Amino acid sequence: MPRNTAVRSVEAIPVSYREPTDHNRFRSVCLVKITGEDGQVGWGECCAYFTEAALAAAKIVEGMAPMVVGQSALHTEKIWHALRKHSWWYGTGAGIASIAISGIDIALWDLKGKMLGVSVLDLLGGPVRDELPAIASLHGTKARIEDMAEEIAGHTATGLHGAKVGFGKYGNAHLGFDRDRDIAFVRQVTEAMGPGKSLMIDCGVNNFWDIPTAIGRAKAFEEMGVAWLEEPLGHDDPEGYAALRAATGIRIAYGERESTPRGVKRIVDTGTVDVIGLDPGRIEGITGFVKAADICALSRRQANAHNFSTAIVGAASQALSFASPACNLLELQPVYGPAQTDLVDRPIWHRNGFVDMPQGPGLGIEVNESLVRGMAI
Repeated sequence: MPRNTAVRSVEAIPVSYREPTDHNRFRSVCLVKITGEDGQVGWGECCAYFTEAALAAAKIVEGMAPMVVGQSALHTEKIWHALRKHSWWYGTGAGIASIAISGIDIALWDLKGKMLGVSVLDLLGGPVRDELPAIASLHGTKARIEDMAEEIAGHTATGLHGAKVGFGKYGNAHLGFDRDRDIAFVRQVTEAMGPGKSLMIDCGVNNFWDIPTAIGRAKAFEEMGVAWLEEPLGHDDPEGYAALRAATGIRIAYGERESTPRGVKRIVDTGTVDVIGLDPGRIEGITGFVKAADICALSRRQANAHNFSTAIVGAASQALSFASPACNLLELQPVYGPAQTDLVDRPIWHRNGFVDMPQGPGLGIEVNESLVRGMAI
């Protein structure tokens, strides 16, 4: 047992980076660096995506820091509850407060593992599976369906077990707006990937489907073998999803915009969701993810890490997915940028379609701090 497990300092570092899987747009997150009295460092991430949100999360992390400094880094549950209680007026289970708590909590788990010399996966109770299949997570951005089908098939040819494709994104794909084009896209991508590969469709915030439109697309996609349809009616429409559930047998996915385990329980209890997206950088960290994933497991629902930001959330998603019985695959961005490849010494990847198990203490990564400072905003 380490002699001194107290936290010495908490630092919020908002950063910006280009995301090649999202049309090379700039994304912003707030990284959290927590240093222990023994000199060891843990890293976390507030998955904010927008510059103003990353800056706001940084201010909240800085405001919460006095509640963490001096506490034992081993007491993650105690600190998690204290931060949630503190944010009662501006949080109470939503938004920037939860995102800020996420970054602190992930960093504490990383630091705790390093202090104890064990992995976060072991701290979570160890793996519940020996292997974790991976799929490609990307956006459709090109004008020609043939070009997108070729690109996606090229990714899955590396061994990835399928692809989740975002509709309604930047670029020239124009997916999610025209029924015939959507069906042609699904048909050509499925044919290009070949047998044994799954296709998931993720509707974006620019796709405004009403219930009849969602039912029509869902029925067509179900006949074509689409594995699940994500957010066809947005993130919070229980009545609409009940109508969609009654009209089609396709698996329905949503939930990644929930900020707390309680929010996940609310949507699970509607009986309208099969796959619940959970982002450790948003759902109040590793502690929140575990609680939410347990709700999913007890309800026989699939949880799925929304692993679509930097390598820090990637490492957390890797450990959590191996540890949770509700998670049975992991999404990977098929094209990495510096925030994935250069930010850490061991970015997660796959071998013939399967993700390696985490190795080393904490999250099993060492962060390139000079790159962090260069990305700072």
